Amino acid sequence: MTKLPKIALALAAFLPIALPPLLLDAQAHPSSEKQKIELLIKRVGELKDVKFVRNGSTYNPGTAAAFLCRKWQANESQIKTARDFIEKIASFSGTSGKDYLSLRINRGQYPSNYYFGWRLTR
Repeated sequence: MTKLPKIALALAAFLPIALPPLLLDAQAHPSSEKQKIELLIKRVGELKDVKFVRNGSTYNPGTAAAFLCRKWQANESQIKTARDFIEKIASFSGTSGKDYLSLRINRGQYPSNYYFGWRLTR
């Protein structure tokens, strides 16, 4: 049998420890525009103290995230970047033209594109 060089043995011992954090970091910092959009939608669904207003009706974060996902899928050919997603999908109603709003408990309301723009820089 051939003996493995010491470096190969060291790598075999080291990689199972070092690789998972590197993979997690790659997921935390999406590289493609599609990943950025998916992360924005995911973050909306995870919010706790926010409601979203669309055309005068209030929605919880999970419903808002599902709606944004469907709207993005229906208009995917027009969306090339996460910024496009914010400006063309997540900011206003295509039906009424009204801005989507975010309601933060005890903090008032503001246009949803403020949240998405802030989130995109994180």
